[in-house]
Amino acid sequence: MTEAAIRVEDITYAYGALQAVKGISFEVQPGEILGFLGPNGAGKSTTIKMLTGQIAPKSGVAQILGKDITLDDPDIQARIGVCFEEKNLYLSMSAKENLDFYASLYGIKDPDSIEILRRVGLADRAKDRVKTYSKGMRQRMMISRAFINKPDVLFLDEPTDGLDPVTSVSIRNTIKEEAGRGAAVLLTTHDMFEADALSDRVAFLNDGVIVAIDTPENLKLQYGKRSVKVRLRDGAGVREEVVALDTPQSGELLKGVVGSGDVLTIHTEEATLEDIFIEMTGRGLAG
Repeated sequence: MTEAAIRVEDITYAYGALQAVKGISFEVQPGEILGFLGPNGAGKSTTIKMLTGQIAPKSGVAQILGKDITLDDPDIQARIGVCFEEKNLYLSMSAKENLDFYASLYGIKDPDSIEILRRVGLADRAKDRVKTYSKGMRQRMMISRAFINKPDVLFLDEPTDGLDPVTSVSIRNTIKEEAGRGAAVLLTTHDMFEADALSDRVAFLNDGVIVAIDTPENLKLQYGKRSVKVRLRDGAGVREEVVALDTPQSGELLKGVVGSGDVLTIHTEEATLEDIFIEMTGRGLAG
């Protein structure tokens, strides 16, 4: 069996009296994308800070590529890539100069910085100083920097924050490419659509505790309610009928609705990850 790229057992962290992470456990395999889904303050960013060595867990065990993260091993640091919410770019340097500099910290002598910038849509602005970049462009710059050393483990904290829909799709594709070449990806987000689109598995994090962890599909099947919405012509107007698909009578009920009038549209509906999160925790992902 392949060794987990990230292994976490019962780690905790507190800011004074505030217990931010309360004994969580999970693994991420090479080539897997695990989405941490939860509202602000749930413990997502604190978990990433522990796993990247910025803060030490108060208790528990956390390993990256088989080594304890508290050892501050240079070999492990050289094999991870990070993209944080906080932008810590060199604004007076160009995008290419930023990437070339960070590559030098990894001992990479001839980085393909232009190609990496191309992947995030910044190749045509490679020579421009980063201080001229918009918020979204700086976010793409942060993501490109995380790729510079072809990491075995990627930590991405709200990677598409501030990006327009088209660019977000492009960035999601590059993240999938990284997983496709074998990188383990830990993605934190409060965006249920992003988690669903990207993640092989998702972990619901609420008040510092993982309340569920599984594939998006399994969570929807286990906790969600499936239904069919039928729109029918009703005289001069239109009426809607919703038929639940989780009862023994679903087939007959749907047959009766479809046969009761002039059908305009039929749409299947399933619970979203946010619906399930609210059902399990009583709170939304944005609050």
